[in-house]
Amino acid sequence: MTDAQEVRADAAEVLRSAFAGDGAGVVGAFDALVDRGGVGAVYDVAWCLAATMVGERLVTGPWRLEFPDIEDATYDTRWVARFLSAYANADQMTAEALFRVAQVDGKLEQCLLTLAGSAVATMRRRTA
Repeated sequence: MTDAQEVRADAAEVLRSAFAGDGAGVVGAFDALVDRGGVGAVYDVAWCLAATMVGERLVTGPWRLEFPDIEDATYDTRWVARFLSAYANADQMTAEALFRVAQVDGKLEQCLLTLAGSAVATMRRRTA
């Protein structure tokens, strides 16, 4: 299995738990990633989830994503919006910085849960 295939398989595991509404399963999948590949593996899966949400046919930016009243949102919601914006703009430096700050702030787990939930909501909306 290639690294890209492994990341997609790990993202699929996270999404299976998220689709089932199993927050503990999402956290467990991310914890298993940390144990197996470190925080870098978790970042790779988060980037893959962002790709799932944004889609495959993204034209090269720069992009400005509109999130009305984002400053009034919770930490994890603001983080997801900014992480998606970084993905849309292929701005890995910003995405990595967001990841590190959430980790230092002790909020990464909640941010990843919100990201997984947002990915599921996006996928459900696309198939509705």
